[in-house]
Amino acid sequence: MLALTPDQLAFVTERHLATLSTLRPDGSPHVVPVGFTWDAERGRVRVTTKITSVKARHVAGAGGPVRAAVCQVDGRRWLTLEGEITLSRDADEIAEAVEAYAVRYRPRPFQPERVVLHLAVDRVLGSVR
Repeated sequence: MLALTPDQLAFVTERHLATLSTLRPDGSPHVVPVGFTWDAERGRVRVTTKITSVKARHVAGAGGPVRAAVCQVDGRRWLTLEGEITLSRDADEIAEAVEAYAVRYRPRPFQPERVVLHLAVDRVLGSVR
């Protein structure tokens, strides 16, 4: 499991949006804005979304873990978190992700189609050290 430095941890807990990059079946990138939270205990990014979203369909349709990246930018500060991404429909994991999102951004209304994407980070790049 990868741990972030104190400066990186501070950056990923500030209120910023990021981009999530997944791959389409043809290998081309699909990049979308997302809000995300950092799960320090497990060294992973959490992104909640609907099961019908393109990003969720890319992950679910891959048949197993695939590479993805989240990139957060604020002026000259930036941080990219890369790793394998998986989709979870587990109610407890979704509730945990929604609760963390509410702390960082704002509360989310209940959505029965909600899933959580977990990005197990194994590479960190950026200007924030």
